[in-house]
Amino acid sequence: MLTAGLLLGSVLPALAETEDRSAIPLGSLDEVAAFTGPGPSGIVVTPTGRVFVGFPRHAINHSGMTLGELVKGKLVPYPDADTSQPSSRSDAQKLISVHGMTTDTQGRLWVIDDGKRAGIDGIVAGAAKVVGIDPQTNKVFASWVLKDALRQDSHMNDLRVDLTHGAKGTAYVADSSFGEDPALVVVDLATGKQRRVLSKDPSVLPQKDFVTQLDGVPMRYQGKASAFPHGGVDSVTLSADSSRLYYSPLTSRHLWSIPTAALADFSNDDRTLAAQIRDEGEKVMTDGIATDAQDRIYLTDAEHHQILRRWPDGHLDVVLRDPRLVWPDGIFVAGNQVYVTLGQWDRLGQHADTRKPPYLLIRTPTDGTPVYDAQPQ
Repeated sequence: MLTAGLLLGSVLPALAETEDRSAIPLGSLDEVAAFTGPGPSGIVVTPTGRVFVGFPRHAINHSGMTLGELVKGKLVPYPDADTSQPSSRSDAQKLISVHGMTTDTQGRLWVIDDGKRAGIDGIVAGAAKVVGIDPQTNKVFASWVLKDALRQDSHMNDLRVDLTHGAKGTAYVADSSFGEDPALVVVDLATGKQRRVLSKDPSVLPQKDFVTQLDGVPMRYQGKASAFPHGGVDSVTLSADSSRLYYSPLTSRHLWSIPTAALADFSNDDRTLAAQIRDEGEKVMTDGIATDAQDRIYLTDAEHHQILRRWPDGHLDVVLRDPRLVWPDGIFVAGNQVYVTLGQWDRLGQHADTRKPPYLLIRTPTDGTPVYDAQPQ
């Protein structure tokens, strides 16, 4: 396999003007788990190797667990059945719809509960929240209900936790919005103080007249009537030193960043924050992004069934391409592996469900041989 990869790397540049490389499989795909349903989204692997997966209910209001741990190849409700599965507990005391998740630099698990259940209008009070769980004790140690920062059409999509700002850290949440009001949400993890920022800034908004191609079918963004997964700010990741937050709308091919020192300062208004946004250039349409220890950002690419890597100097390479990568969603870097969930979300429409279980959790080495390297000009 390695020899083939090296041969491809030496031959393909000579064929650049005559060969379409987009269909050539690349890299090593290791199937970690296969789920018959519901579809997975968030993924985390702790420093000790424990694997956690989120199964949101905003698309399908399923009766299974919304957060599970993969133990010896089987899913176990986490942190317990009453918290992860439908139960008599209040919405504020259980997990409703776990979407994105991450770990902090202490190895603790953080999840964003988007609080949304398909078939129920709006979001019930207490349902949307930022929750911290300590894998050493398997107990919830922090839970901040989103009140001031919540809208009834909010889609609290993903989060990152920065322990370098705030007495107990700061959470940055991407609200991609089920409507037309996306924003970044900032939560002080010591007090629960929260606010929405940059809600009108172009960096968090869907790109007008955006065109994508999924499974060979071109589609144009048409707001709520769009026939593919769409929305505002969705992908978020921290730099390796937590000094910058990188982010991008789902309906976009542009990457932006902002200093976390500015974002975590509640005295900064939107105008002050907007002045510190940095344009990081064009990329692919991404649902998930993640950073490794070398400050390289890994990007999901549903349009081309790929995982890409962005280096600190801005150039991109492809680390995995495989037809099984149907809507790569949650992504997490652990050691020398990139873990990705494949929820097939682009095949779940308003009027039809063409997904084909099982839904996969896969991984690939972070330093596999790239087939294509796009150097900055």
